[in-house]
Amino acid sequence: MDTKSSRFRPRAGTTRPTPDAGDGPEGKGAAPSADPHYLEHRRRLRKKFLAAGGEALADYELLEMVLFAAIPRRDVKPLAKKLIQAFGSFADAIAASPERLRGVSGAGEAVVAALKTVEAAALRLAKGRVVNRPALSSWEALLDYCAAAMGRSQTEEFRVLFLDRKNVLLGEEVRQRGTVDHTPVYPREVVKRALELGASALILVHNHPSGDPTPSRADIAMTREIAAAAKALKIDLHDHLVIGRGRHASFKALGLL
Repeated sequence: MDTKSSRFRPRAGTTRPTPDAGDGPEGKGAAPSADPHYLEHRRRLRKKFLAAGGEALADYELLEMVLFAAIPRRDVKPLAKKLIQAFGSFADAIAASPERLRGVSGAGEAVVAALKTVEAAALRLAKGRVVNRPALSSWEALLDYCAAAMGRSQTEEFRVLFLDRKNVLLGEEVRQRGTVDHTPVYPREVVKRALELGASALILVHNHPSGDPTPSRADIAMTREIAAAAKALKIDLHDHLVIGRGRHASFKALGLL
């Protein structure tokens, strides 16, 4: 028996460890290095983030931070840059629909879930500044929340904020979703829901995917119908906000209410 050669023969039932093919050059069959090149980059980026905060990071670097957990064994910088190139900014990337995100090469389900989790967390934080506070005295926070929730949507949607007698938010509902430039709204349904919730006042909010928040003739006509129906039941319509891209229009400020 050749003891010299058998010393290096694998025992039955065992296999030699193979490197993860996603870990870079060692995935081609070479012995894996102790630290793939991207690990040191991740350490530097985390250190920069913890020392100086998110403002110190470029948009693609902040996306890298999000992608670290979604793709633990690969350099994510190329994908982060592709996402910025596709959508324009960090905010636009996390706000993109899952379908559009999947259209970017390398963005699988783990990436989509990571980005949409960040968006959900951001919306929850923004809404937390509005809930249980009088809406009219927290107006800037309300605008920030509406912009975060609707400002980057690719389709038009119509929301109603239901307020109690102290103008504290009772609830918020998306009443309609429409095509890229239109959503049907039925005034009687809005007022009926207000009565069901015991609301004393309303704030209407809808977005213009075009980015221009200027109210249309249809917007004005629909708002007047809701205002008339609400007034008949002693429900106040405080405002109708139209959310554009980085801008908004207020019916009350424009003298349309």
